[in-house]
Amino acid sequence: MRRDGLERLIDADGNRAREGLRVLEDLARFVLDAADLASGFKDVRHGVTAALATLPGSGLGSRDAEGDVGGSIGTAAEYERPGIAAIAEAAGSRTTEALRSLEEASKLLAPGGHAARSLESMRYLVYDRTARLVEALGRGGPGGWRIQVLLTGSACRHGWRTTLEGAIAGGVDSIQVREKELDPAALLEHTRKVIDIARPAGVSVIVNDRADVAAASGADGVHLGQDDLPVEDARRVVGSLAIVGGSAHDLNEAARLAAAGCDYAGVGRFAASRTKAGATMAGPEMVREFVRTHPALPHLVIGGVDLDNLSAVIEAGGRGVAVCAAVCGAEDPAEVVSRMRLELQDAVSRDAEAVGSPG
Repeated sequence: MRRDGLERLIDADGNRAREGLRVLEDLARFVLDAADLASGFKDVRHGVTAALATLPGSGLGSRDAEGDVGGSIGTAAEYERPGIAAIAEAAGSRTTEALRSLEEASKLLAPGGHAARSLESMRYLVYDRTARLVEALGRGGPGGWRIQVLLTGSACRHGWRTTLEGAIAGGVDSIQVREKELDPAALLEHTRKVIDIARPAGVSVIVNDRADVAAASGADGVHLGQDDLPVEDARRVVGSLAIVGGSAHDLNEAARLAAAGCDYAGVGRFAASRTKAGATMAGPEMVREFVRTHPALPHLVIGGVDLDNLSAVIEAGGRGVAVCAAVCGAEDPAEVVSRMRLELQDAVSRDAEAVGSPG
């Protein structure tokens, strides 16, 4: 047994904790523009440095990289991540594990418990903040969306900004900026304003039709209509990591979206739409068939969806919706979004329970 073992542990796990915290801080800062989360991780990182300063082994004198028997141990999974939220999960786990190891070592190296209590407190802070970060990053993917609001200023009873803030308060997952009357320059300016409000809350922003505006504004993606750019060409404009969604009014269009590698499909129109009068309705059967034939392609049921017919959407297999008038025209947008989200999430939870139940 090496006499300097605990000092080496302090050095190694101190580095692991601070590296993990830097990853978490950078994800919050650069990906989400979430100043509160970024600042929180930065504070913990500085707190770890302060706690380590009270312990032996926190300097280079305890480092023995060549003599570390675990330095070359690794797994294939370390070099792959299925998504950006998984990066945060891995960094959070690495950080909290390192903090726990530091906490235990400090009980021997710093009697009195001050360092141990400080490290324990920071570990719980990281648990909480990582969960918030992972949730925000995870909501950025269409597979986890329950509600997208199609934000159109002319449809908003209380103005677009108040409607947007209400939708965010109610738990909306994504906002689709749909302002067909704005010229490109005005649409770009407007989209940036929407992003400034939505992104710190972890809400994705999608631009209707205009891949160029989506790319220039830094939006999370674009939603394509049948007459817009093909999916492959849109990706060249918005980038390979951006979200590209598309509209499917029938099963043939849905099949084309799936084959093109679309990230999600707007399926419908489900019912008579107040924003597109006279549009052909696809109804529940279209939703039912879409879910059956394309179970892996995330969907948002669109067209006339509101609180009154949401149960029919769910019964048909819909687990995500895109709404305009139901929220934009509401007296209380937050209340409508909250109620719709609760019903949809309950349906998803029932699905999970059914899969996990025996027999």
